[in-house]
Amino acid sequence: VAVLPTAAESSSSTIPPAELRIETMRASGAGGQHVNTTESAVRITHIPTGITATIQDERSQHRNRAKAMRLIEARVADILKTETMSKRGEARRSLMGGGMRSERIRTYNFPQDRITDHRVGVTVHGVEGLLFSANNEDFSLVTAFSSHLQDAWRKETLTELLLEDDEKKK
Repeated sequence: VAVLPTAAESSSSTIPPAELRIETMRASGAGGQHVNTTESAVRITHIPTGITATIQDERSQHRNRAKAMRLIEARVADILKTETMSKRGEARRSLMGGGMRSERIRTYNFPQDRITDHRVGVTVHGVEGLLFSANNEDFSLVTAFSSHLQDAWRKETLTELLLEDDEKKK
């Protein structure tokens, strides 16, 4: 049994009628002569997604059509919600990263007395001097890597501008 969310109750349908194929037919099963003489069963197909809902519960075609429309609207809304959630999830994963070892920014190696910034590939020796240099501004963690990070940023920005310029020329 699948439990689907119901579409928001509104007076008008959220799905354009051009996207729907509505078929009526005679209901099957028990019901005597009435079932054989009236076309009360309804099959609605949402053409873009291929979702189909067939309802023959009620004796009235109008009530069956309303039930089928609610079912189609709920199924289409569920698909749209799933698609948007997956897009948001992909965007979130691309922004956050997975905490993998390859995503590290900086390594502090105390036994070898070095700090490596993996964004720019620079290694500086003297861990304690860099970490505990509050009084010495010439030899601090910020000054050790800032010029390399600025150079990397400039190169990246220049590359992006050149790529944009090449795309405009095409």
